[in-house]
Amino acid sequence: MTARKKDSIPPHVRAAIGAAQEKQAADVILLDLEGLGAFTDYFIVCTAFSARQVEAICDEVEQRLERIGARLMHREGKAGGDWMLLDFGSLIVHVFTERARRFYDLERLWRAARRVEFPDPREGISRTGAAEAEG
Repeated sequence: MTARKKDSIPPHVRAAIGAAQEKQAADVILLDLEGLGAFTDYFIVCTAFSARQVEAICDEVEQRLERIGARLMHREGKAGGDWMLLDFGSLIVHVFTERARRFYDLERLWRAARRVEFPDPREGISRTGAAEAEG
């Protein structure tokens, strides 16, 4: 499927992506679920390299979105775990360790979704090696 142009991504989604990247999240991917009959409009999926980093990414996303008026509806996962989920209604943020991301493989489960990849700002390319969506 073609990727949604990056300039059409809603501000709260952009803020969540920026917050995750600020905490060194890797392989940040946006899945646009609009029109698929899903329970939300967007998934952000990203990788952390430790349980502590999973928590740090989630804390930063939550704080950043709270500052712009987005309300966290639900937080799932436990401290020290391999994954956490933040539910903001129209946006769900999934933060996984590498092993948990491979196990759950949300990108495969939601392969019909439009996908936008965000390069690692430190390296200029995505760690998955996939090209950044044009737009």
